[in-house]
Amino acid sequence: MKQVFYEIKENKPIADAIYEMRLVGDTTALTAPGQFVNLKIDGLYLRRPISVCDYDENGLTLIYKVVGHGTEIMSGMQVGEKLDTLSGLGNGFDTSKSGEAPLLIGGGVGVPPMYYLCKRLVSEGKKPTVVLGFNSAKDVFYEQEFAALGARVIVVTADGSYGVRGFVTDAMKDLDYTYFYTCGPMPMFRAIEAIVKTSGQYSFEERMGCGFGACMGCSCKTLTGNKRICIDGPVLEREEIIWQTQK
Repeated sequence: MKQVFYEIKENKPIADAIYEMRLVGDTTALTAPGQFVNLKIDGLYLRRPISVCDYDENGLTLIYKVVGHGTEIMSGMQVGEKLDTLSGLGNGFDTSKSGEAPLLIGGGVGVPPMYYLCKRLVSEGKKPTVVLGFNSAKDVFYEQEFAALGARVIVVTADGSYGVRGFVTDAMKDLDYTYFYTCGPMPMFRAIEAIVKTSGQYSFEERMGCGFGACMGCSCKTLTGNKRICIDGPVLEREEIIWQTQK
């Protein structure tokens, strides 16, 4: 973990209530796809955890959905503003277990961390398939960005207004893959767990207090006891999760 004051380079809407924020600054604390940052927002007591979508040596990209007061404030931030940020939080995805043809599954705001993971896998010579799940066409984002990396991309919408009608599991059932990675809401995880064919890794979306393991407010039941999503996660192995006790 490292405190960094990032400068906003761009902050724009890219789908319904979805914003892309590009930041310039030190990214040396980031070591793996799937990590997150914790943003201090003036006037609010708790920082806001946001998954890292992409990063390089010059800065990083965040994608967030406006769902409350904190993210509403973020959506109004201007180019040139500085953000007090705790960077490099959590553990990330382990790409060494992917095999040659990994499957990446992102649901809604669980899509962003899949992007840098996809980029890393492609750079390692893997051939990922990416399934992106949304409620409707107005919610879809980053389809072309994943395709530009060289991945096979399947978009699913619950109302059928774009791509495949249904849920991510409807697109998954006929696919062949060597391993899976996913991030999204718990109902999606439960549906995936019921049909998935291989080992894999789940990145949990969880409400956090401190974001670095002090408050124990984001615990998850595992075979080896409670794990804190903010520091032991957000990525956990499929085989270690005790699903029936999860919220």
